[in-house]
Amino acid sequence: MDVRSQEAILALAKEHGKDKLIVLLGSPDPESAEIAAETVVLGDPACAGALAETQLGLDVYHILEDRIRAVLPPDIYEEQLGLMADVLDSAALAAAVSGLRARPR
Repeated sequence: MDVRSQEAILALAKEHGKDKLIVLLGSPDPESAEIAAETVVLGDPACAGALAETQLGLDVYHILEDRIRAVLPPDIYEEQLGLMADVLDSAALAAAVSGLRARPR
């Protein structure tokens, strides 16, 4: 997750409160999804961005998780995410991100 994204997430968490935010990731592989999820939950593991040593504990999901798909209009999901859902390993992406949600905060 780049520095600007970290800064934006930190600013939103301060403005709205951590409990009013969720983060939706669109990472294409489980490794990058896990790192991005770790960043918004436990802090930047690279210690390089605005979230270095900042544990926001935000709820984080991958856009391809069934739980997210269930709340989106099917036509919008298909139009915007259908191809991505067809070519990426949705189960592996969901597992990578849900593992961070399951960690104690």
